[in-house]
Amino acid sequence: MIKSVKIESYKSIQELEVDVGRFNVIIGENGAGKSNFLEALALFGAAEADKLDNEFLSSRGIRACAPKRMFSLFESENTETINISLNHNDNKNYHKHILKSSNETYQKLIRVYPTTKHQLEIKKLMESLEEIEKNWSERQHKINKSRNSESFSKKILELRSLLMETNNSVYLDTIKISDFLLYSPENTALRNFYREGQIEPLGINGEGLLKLLKVMQETEAEAFKDVIDCLTLFDWFETIDIPQNLSSLEDKVSIKDKYLTTLFDQRSANEGFLFVLFYAALFCSQFTPKIFAIDNIDASFNPKLCTVLIKKLVELAKKYDKQVFVTTHNPAILDGIDLNDEEQRLLIASRNLNGHTQIDQLKLTDKQKISPTKLSEAFLRGYIGGLPENF
Repeated sequence: MIKSVKIESYKSIQELEVDVGRFNVIIGENGAGKSNFLEALALFGAAEADKLDNEFLSSRGIRACAPKRMFSLFESENTETINISLNHNDNKNYHKHILKSSNETYQKLIRVYPTTKHQLEIKKLMESLEEIEKNWSERQHKINKSRNSESFSKKILELRSLLMETNNSVYLDTIKISDFLLYSPENTALRNFYREGQIEPLGINGEGLLKLLKVMQETEAEAFKDVIDCLTLFDWFETIDIPQNLSSLEDKVSIKDKYLTTLFDQRSANEGFLFVLFYAALFCSQFTPKIFAIDNIDASFNPKLCTVLIKKLVELAKKYDKQVFVTTHNPAILDGIDLNDEEQRLLIASRNLNGHTQIDQLKLTDKQKISPTKLSEAFLRGYIGGLPENF
């Protein structure tokens, strides 16, 4: 899981460092840089997967443009590289990508290959161990084995194993971030199940949802049950029928409204229902990314549904080991998070006097913990920031 993020020279972000949790809600006025922050994470994932061509960036949710437009364009602070670093643990060993523009006629982003501090330390230790083992092996030819020599050899093997385990844990975390996507589900994509996305199992706009639901129904019984449970947030919902196998040519699901006598399919379903169905599958399936973001998660939801849905999604993120970043403009979303839980964060994006994006974490004071104010009310009253101040 990502613990903190450093970003330098990406669009409105000049220099930024943010500590993050498992479930992160980001608020801020329009143009504050919320989406730029999420795009930077997606850009890091693209660099990790070595897929920096524009068609790959767009399919990850990045608003692709000419590379020179991605770099920080603040006067007197222009740079020729984008630097993005992620920390996967608490010791501040960052995994870093440096990106620059190619010198071709049709420019694109290319990756500079730095050696991280962590990689250098591991390499030096492994080289030292190899030297020690070599010298020890030569000595053993000259002297008889003793209890001490066997103990020393065992310690060398244990240390080597520990170093490899540490290195592999960082490697596994970077594999997770290489799948990072910035989702922006769209009504059309969710209603037309025949559309397939460039990325499987779920495209950033909702493509591929029917196939994923079929797979979950066949191979992920508990996760599929949790998806259905999310749909019960709608009091009219009774059942949903999904084609039983992957080979089925049906491109629809059948939905039963307990107040109606006939079934209807996703083309007639209300938009909010389809969005909940999409989010539930995204959070519960083992086939979807472990780390992802959702832009404007409040779209199409009643305020009370916003609050309850966020509480539900936080539970699912913990159960299925997902790390999530969401943006919102709806105050009701904030009432669904619990700031007493260290795994949940409320981050406020704004622009400083120089126009640079900054992101601050809202932390509850001891007084607020004793007599909390609703976060939605605090947001609307301007107590926590995130609102325009010029009108």
